Amino acid sequence: MSNKLLIILMGVLVILTLGMGGGLYLMWNKLSAISIQSNANAGVQPVQGGIVEKPLGLIYALETFIVNLADKGGNRYLRVTMDLELGNSALEDELENRLPQVRDSILMILPSKRYEDICTVEGKIALRDEILATLNGFLTQGKITNIYFKEFVIQ
Repeated sequence: MSNKLLIILMGVLVILTLGMGGGLYLMWNKLSAISIQSNANAGVQPVQGGIVEKPLGLIYALETFIVNLADKGGNRYLRVTMDLELGNSALEDELENRLPQVRDSILMILPSKRYEDICTVEGKIALRDEILATLNGFLTQGKITNIYFKEFVIQ
């Protein structure tokens, strides 16, 4: 009877070890894909001998936005903090003068989104692109080159 129990325990241990190994393999692949995508979004460009990073422009920090999402029932909200990367220093003064218009434009976009629209990486990239296009549409002193989310919480 104890030999049977020992064989069963060994089998369970082998299956558990294989399951953990498979899970770690899948997690490693997923993290690698996320790392590759984040490098692509950050403007990192591979070159023959290594990686050369594109230098950051001037960063303009915006205050936190908290909005209800457009889901039925209004049970979810979004809290997002972002930084704007400016194409030139003259744009900083324009942003200071147009801050109410910038905040209003962002506040018109964010509450129109549903959880399903922004819960994936692709959804967040689409949201970033929409905000970028909207803000660059009325700026005259230059362009915002990128938007960086510092905080993105959906509850």
